[in-house]
Order: sequence, then C-alpha cells, then structure tokens
Amino acid sequence: MDKKSPIEITLTERDDAVTITQWVYQTLRNAVMYGQILPGRALTIRELAGILDVSPMPVREALRQLAAENALEIQGNRRVMVPKMTAMKFNELCEARIAIESHASARALPYIDTVQLNHLRELDSLIDQAQEQGDHEQISILNQNFHRALYSANPHQVTLPLIESLWLQLGPFMRLATSKLEEHYLIDRHNEAMAAIEKKDAFALQLAITADIREGIAFAGTPELLQSFIEHSGQ
Repeated sequence: MDKKSPIEITLTERDDAVTITQWVYQTLRNAVMYGQILPGRALTIRELAGILDVSPMPVREALRQLAAENALEIQGNRRVMVPKMTAMKFNELCEARIAIESHASARALPYIDTVQLNHLRELDSLIDQAQEQGDHEQISILNQNFHRALYSANPHQVTLPLIESLWLQLGPFMRLATSKLEEHYLIDRHNEAMAAIEKKDAFALQLAITADIREGIAFAGTPELLQSFIEHSGQ
C-alpha cells in the first residue's frame, strides 16, 4: 500500500475518569485491532498526535505499550509501523487462535443463557448486514464483538486477554482478508455455533469456532497464497 495514504482512526469521546494516555492507548489499540492502520503504512508520533489532537507525550507512552504487545513497531527514525509478517508467524498466530478460542468457547458454554444467546444472534445479524453493504471494517469489529461476547460469558475466564493479543497482531491483516471472505466462507459458522449452544453441545461448538477461524483465513490456504497476500499488503 501507499506509505503516505490517508489514515482514518475512529475517535470516541473520552470519559472524565479516563486519562488522556489511557484514551490514546485504547484508541490506537482499537485502530490496530480493527485494521485501521494497515501493513506498510508508516506513521510518526507527530502525525498520530495531530490525528488524535493531543500532545506527543501520551502518544509516545501508548506506542511503548503497543510495541510491548507486538502490535506496533517503533523504528530508529521514530517512525511507527505494523510489524513485518511472515507466513510462519501468520500460521502460528492462527493456530494459537484456534487452540485458545475453541477452549474458551467450551468453557463459556455452561454460562450462556437465553439473553446472551439472543445477543449473539443480534450481533450475527449485524454482521450479515455489514456483509451486504460491503463494510469490511464493520465486519471485523462485529466479528470480534461476537467472539468476545461468547467467551466472556464465562465469569471465570482468563483467556480473553490472550485472545485479544492474537487479534491485535492479526488485526491489520484480517481487515484486508475480509475482501476475500465471499470466496471461502460459504457456511455461516456462527449459526452452527449458536445451534451448538442451544443443544449445549461443547464439541460441536468447538468445531464451529475452529471452522469459523480456519475459513476466515482460507484466503491463505497455501504457503504461496499466504506469501503473495503478505507481499501485496505492503510488507
């Protein structure tokens, strides 16, 4: 991609209880996770401070945190970029997603009641609407909201921070990948997941979540396709 292309970061109103540094961190974190900062797009602290309308100091601190989470990379010239991706790293991140998220879904199942199941249905309906409108950003956001709502039904869960760390590292690439979903995602695995929840079938739920993740990355089904995707995404 063009390293000087325009960038649009979604800005939310800052609550008085949230510090500027916390708000900047969460805003940039969401921008990475939702694919608003694409691979190959070089940024500077000054540019980000201008976009967020803050001083450079909270931006610098937020970037340190995101770099520690492997979400962004601060280069020697003070430029900021999404870390380089390799085929091996991409596959490792996706396999980690499958292992942890299938576990999280099974552990959450006993705690999902009718209200929570209806909420999942509402989110899935919004995903369908976003797909009809071709809104790739909303598809990414709503899909994460669906998975987050599912896993967080477990009041004792400890895996969500690990899962979000994986989403954070994959976010810039998964946003680009949504343009390929119609070619590979032929069965609504969210419907399968909700049917499994209704039946209280943990194994079927794990299979649905595994298939959902695998088919979401089917655009990179071979090492050659994956490498081509990484190269064309601006790496």
